[in-house]
Amino acid sequence: MLLHSERAAAGLAPWQRAHDWLAYIARTAATSGTNSHLNYGVPALAFALATVAEQLPGAYQSTLRQLDATVAEDAHNRAADHDRQLAAGHRPLLADFDVVRGVTGLGAYLLYRTPDSPALAAVLSYLVRLTEPATHAGRTVPGWWTPVGPHGDLDQQFPDGHANVGVAHGIGGPLALLALAVRAGITVPGHTEAITAICTWLDHWRADTATGPAWPYWVTRDQHDGGAPASHEHPQRPSWCYGTAGLARAQQLAAIVLGDVDRQRAAERALVLALNDPAQRAATVDASLCHGFGGMAHLATQMAADADLETAAQLRAAAEAMLDAVHPPDTDPEITTAALLHPEGRGPGLLEGAAGVALAVQAPAAAMLPQTGWDACLLIR
Repeated sequence: MLLHSERAAAGLAPWQRAHDWLAYIARTAATSGTNSHLNYGVPALAFALATVAEQLPGAYQSTLRQLDATVAEDAHNRAADHDRQLAAGHRPLLADFDVVRGVTGLGAYLLYRTPDSPALAAVLSYLVRLTEPATHAGRTVPGWWTPVGPHGDLDQQFPDGHANVGVAHGIGGPLALLALAVRAGITVPGHTEAITAICTWLDHWRADTATGPAWPYWVTRDQHDGGAPASHEHPQRPSWCYGTAGLARAQQLAAIVLGDVDRQRAAERALVLALNDPAQRAATVDASLCHGFGGMAHLATQMAADADLETAAQLRAAAEAMLDAVHPPDTDPEITTAALLHPEGRGPGLLEGAAGVALAVQAPAAAMLPQTGWDACLLIR
């Protein structure tokens, strides 16, 4: 659906395809409440519909207002409930606060659609509380320390839980949302202090390697007790979900709203180094937005829009190299898109499937910036 909207907005396909998909989706009732999130149910439908409505003024407005109200009510209720749980000393689940399933993802939608809503303020206030130090198993831990493993379930390999670092499921997502909210002029009490606290924590767990800064995907109990970053014996892919690309963009956004030029330049340089490191590129094995070349290219392009001229040129060159891995030079974009959408070997989804890759490939040639707001769900702009 997002791909059809983007292609139509760019003049590459008719809008009727987007309308047909919306009609198909609307044939069954969408899930709302605690089982819904930015990638499933009412929030996902609302986000897809909004990308069409922003390009076609007057279209679907009544339906979109109803969906907005449902998302806002669910987000407000969930944020308030999670906030009470934190106040009572309970540690959060990843699905409480992350981008993919939690209120940070709902906050991304609210910031995109209704930035002045009380629901967004409730989400932001909860995320501010999430950055306050907490106690777990007799230890002082960051407030987002979760009792589950990285997959969201109890895990014997993580007997006392962990602190997740990534953008998709960890503190990188809240950092990006908090920074983007400030950029949009939306703040709550303790807002900038929370951004600073997350950045300081990321500084502590950064490992400065021969090929540039690296952050762990998560911090375990033993690592936390040891107090030092783990060594990276094997190169990690610098992806959106986990790794340098997503965290670099989140920290660049944070630095911009904090007025911290040194941090901003360091974040930009970290991505340039990561994308030009053969070992890290070799660790990337697919083209997806979530953890592949498509997402890396899109992040580099968005970071370039906020960088100085020299660094922007380096980031755009790196983005082109990432896209070349997906869409070889001198290949017809229509042929590449058709291949990506072929049902064999690749799902059709956004984060890990063909639609997300095609969105990266089909970005406008001049600046490679989207025509619609489809990438607001990634919290990168």
